[in-house]
Amino acid sequence: MILAGVDGCRGGWIAVLHDRAAGSWRVALAARWDELPVAHRIAVDMPIGLPDSGRRGCDFAARRLLGPRRGASVFIGLRRPLLAFATYAEANAWGKTDRAGLAKQAWFLLPRIAEIDRAVTPDDQDRIHESHPELAFLRLHGGPVVESKRTPEGLAIRRALLERAGVPVAALFEGLDRRRAAADDLLDAAVLVLTATRIADGTATSLRAEPPRDARGLRMEIWY
Repeated sequence: MILAGVDGCRGGWIAVLHDRAAGSWRVALAARWDELPVAHRIAVDMPIGLPDSGRRGCDFAARRLLGPRRGASVFIGLRRPLLAFATYAEANAWGKTDRAGLAKQAWFLLPRIAEIDRAVTPDDQDRIHESHPELAFLRLHGGPVVESKRTPEGLAIRRALLERAGVPVAALFEGLDRRRAAADDLLDAAVLVLTATRIADGTATSLRAEPPRDARGLRMEIWY
């Protein structure tokens, strides 16, 4: 079984793949979602299932778990109509008519979210699961990692947690093209492999929205 953790990055997408039978790990980079290697279970740090209006309950649940210092890493208020706008100003203005504007950082995620929204069907959700790296690290750490992943200290803590869990971080860094992805992107993708493993083994936890599905029938849930 091949397990994958996937994150967006400056070059498109970064995936860390673990072949359980062979015991091997590798890094793959792709400009587009449909160019990523095939895996039996994928945990991806990107919303799957979007409301046409309002907010997803699973996002609020994730924020509560992560607490005040890391909860902001979960974006609130991503909705499918936002994917159609050409500029941030237009998207933000529409969002405000629907009770909440759009964070500028979330705007930069919309092209990646649109790729997944086009590609994933309800049937695909048996294989492709929305996750969040900070929840995955929370599970390894026994609580939120409050140090930012943008700092040397935060990177070192996350790297140590992965190494303790058996992830060959040093070898993965050898396969990283830093022109296309940053160190924190690699660590995020790597920890999501552990979430994909828990999903495959039936030991993962999911935070679910109410209603549970969007207008396309996609389940709105975050696994960790």
